[in-house]
This record gives sequence, structure tokens and C-alpha cells, in this order.
Amino acid sequence: MKYKRILLKLSGESLVGEKKTGIDHQMVKQYAGEIKTIADKGIQIAIVIGGGNIFRGEEATAGGIDRVHGDYMGMLATVINSMALQAALENAGLDTRLLSAIKMEQICEPFIRRRAVRHLEKGRVVIFGAGTGNPYFTTDTAASLRAIEIEADVILKGTRVDGIYTADPEKDKNAVKYNTVSFAEVYEKGLNVMDLTAFTLCNENKVPIIVFDMNRKGNLLKIVQGEPVGTLVEF
Repeated sequence: MKYKRILLKLSGESLVGEKKTGIDHQMVKQYAGEIKTIADKGIQIAIVIGGGNIFRGEEATAGGIDRVHGDYMGMLATVINSMALQAALENAGLDTRLLSAIKMEQICEPFIRRRAVRHLEKGRVVIFGAGTGNPYFTTDTAASLRAIEIEADVILKGTRVDGIYTADPEKDKNAVKYNTVSFAEVYEKGLNVMDLTAFTLCNENKVPIIVFDMNRKGNLLKIVQGEPVGTLVEF
């Protein structure tokens, strides 16, 4: 295996599947199966999920909700998604732990770095909920921060497209895919990989990023085996 410890970043929208909003449990089950495949190979797995399928904090202001208040609502949405994935992973036979940046002892453990690392070492899939626990920070930033804290080998950003393109491939048929791209090129060309705070954290702490299509079965296993899948952002 090329990677021993990974941080898998999933968007909340990825859990929608065939539905318009909420959680498609068939999609969650599919993701759990893909994750189990690499867990069975001995890969240490941490996961961060967004909450956009339920609530987006930055959109709250349009409804008259204060941005900080809205961001906390968004953090709670990530916990709901995390619990759904946790249930699917456990149904697949995996040992899991859900750690939250906001204390809610009845349903998950508080985030403690050393505890998270120990869970990983014991072979448990660790899910990080509630973002960073702070408003104004995205779950992309939470993924970058947690990856650095647990010393992950790579961030795997699962999306509905198969990598990074010169333009949005869903809007521009002439968009060209990058197989590899440097952090410097992403800055220079203004490519959309992560928000700037999250991306800069990875750059400064030398954490590579792979953007790939999570919905294509087998992609996750191919990546950890070292096969060229998606787009690698390297130094």
C-alpha cells in the first residue's frame, strides 16, 4: 500500500445520491463498502464530511440568520451526516469512533488529538464531526487541520468529478484534466481544489491532496495501492 494513514474528505452533497436533499442511505451504504475495502487492507482511515445536503452556514444570512449562528447550525449538520456514515460503517462490520469539535457526550467523543491517533492505531475508522468547532471555517479547512494533526499521509477529496480540470467540466466540454499539478500551479491558475485557507494549510505542512471521483467503485482502493486515479496535487 502506498499510504498507511489517510484523511478522506466527503462533501455533504455527495450523500444526497438520487435524492434532491437529505441523505440517500444507499449512497451511504456504497461509501461504507468502499471504505471497508481499504480498511480490510490495514489502512488507517479518518473521515471529515460536510453538511451542505442539510444546511449551509454561509447561506443562512439570506434567511436573516446571523452568520455565526448559521455556521454552528452547519456544524450540527455535519454531525448528522457523520452519524449516518458511522452507522453504515458499523453495519459493514467496521469499528468506528465519532469525535466532535463541539461537546455532545451522549452521541460522540470530544476531539482529542492523542485519542484520535490511538483509535487509528487500533484499527478504528475515525470520523471527525462539527468542523473545527469555530464559525467562518469550512469543512475543507477542518479536513486539512485534522490531517495535519493526525499526520495523515494524504488527503483524499472524494467528489462527483474525476479530478481537477482547467475549467468546470460540467459546464465546459473543452475543459482538460490534470493528472498531477503542483501547489504553485493551483495558486497561479486559480484552480478550484479547496478553499484558500484549507489549501494553504496543506501547502505549508506538506500534505498532498488527491481529488477523485468517489462514486466510481474501486477508486479508493486503487489510490491507496498507488494507482494514478484522479488528480494529485503535489509539491
